[in-house]
Amino acid sequence: MKNKISEEKKFDRKSREAEEKERSIGGWKPKTKLGQEVRDGKIKDIDEILESKRKILESEIIDTLLNVQSDLISVGQSKGKFGGGKRRAWRQTQRKTQEGNIPTFSAFAVVGDEKGHVGVGYGKAAETLPAREKAVRKAKLNVIKVRRVCGAFDCSCSEEHTIPFEVRGKAGSVKIILTPAPQGTGLVAGSEIKKVLKLAGIKDIYSKSFGQKRTSFNLVKACIEALKKTNRKIK
Repeated sequence: MKNKISEEKKFDRKSREAEEKERSIGGWKPKTKLGQEVRDGKIKDIDEILESKRKILESEIIDTLLNVQSDLISVGQSKGKFGGGKRRAWRQTQRKTQEGNIPTFSAFAVVGDEKGHVGVGYGKAAETLPAREKAVRKAKLNVIKVRRVCGAFDCSCSEEHTIPFEVRGKAGSVKIILTPAPQGTGLVAGSEIKKVLKLAGIKDIYSKSFGQKRTSFNLVKACIEALKKTNRKIK
């Protein structure tokens, strides 16, 4: 019963995101030269933009060229009975003023098309939904290309299911190592890293992390830094 309810919620969220995407693209008036070229149909491939290293300043460019999905990274923690609590998607902070405590909510989002493109973004607002929208919009502006191949030494398939070679990333005190894996291995990684890898289109991988791993911000950023290195050329 719980699985059916969760599936219904996911379906409702996807349909709502699709409606928001159609509405944003329909009323989009580009403010940049790149946006105008995408709107006019001169650029039809996101890889053309990423390889030329042109700056993406409008999230509608990603909505037009890619069919992305979004997810939230658990960066907050609910209040528990004895000090502990479950991880949640919102981080709440307070600012003390003469009028009282003013709460602020933060969200960390990841977007991807499950075909080699992924991005992360951070948003902050006075309420949860605007914080989520800001985070998703910034994540679309930070989309990167992830190279996928069959890179495991003990796998000889022709599918793009893992990364080409071992890569490393670092953010703050967190270090992460991503290693190619044969088909059928799955995502051998933590729950938050799995969200990034899944939306990037990676199906099989080994991972190893060091440092303060409970800091989800640095853990995800280190993963993104590692995935960026999949595009480097080996001499």
